[in-house]
Amino acid sequence: QVQLVESGGGLVQAGGSLRLSCAASGRTFSSYVMGWFRQAPGKEREFVAAISWSGGSTRYVDSVKGRFTISRDNAKNTVSLQMNSLKPEDTAVYYCAADRSLGIRMASTLYDYWGQGTQVTVSS
Repeated sequence: QVQLVESGGGLVQAGGSLRLSCAASGRTFSSYVMGWFRQAPGKEREFVAAISWSGGSTRYVDSVKGRFTISRDNAKNTVSLQMNSLKPEDTAVYYCAADRSLGIRMASTLYDYWGQGTQVTVSS
């Protein structure tokens, strides 16, 4: 069982930056693939980024490549998403999720545990 709590959301102007953090409970955090998803009003939940259990592999949706960076600290049971050059279309609720698979997967239905989400709003 893993419990996830996100933080770091807020309101920022276009071009600005935010850093989201996700704190995980449980002693097996390092064995999970960790992902970030987002959901804008009226839209389906979308994969944003994920990182392997070791941190050695990452994957991003094309729309955030070069702007967002996912990282993890297994000693602190945390995963972060550094978001730079934010755009109004990045506005959404951002969710942290954990997947027990060995490899990175993008489908939200395959993730086992979810946080409550944190709102990110980018003004133009």
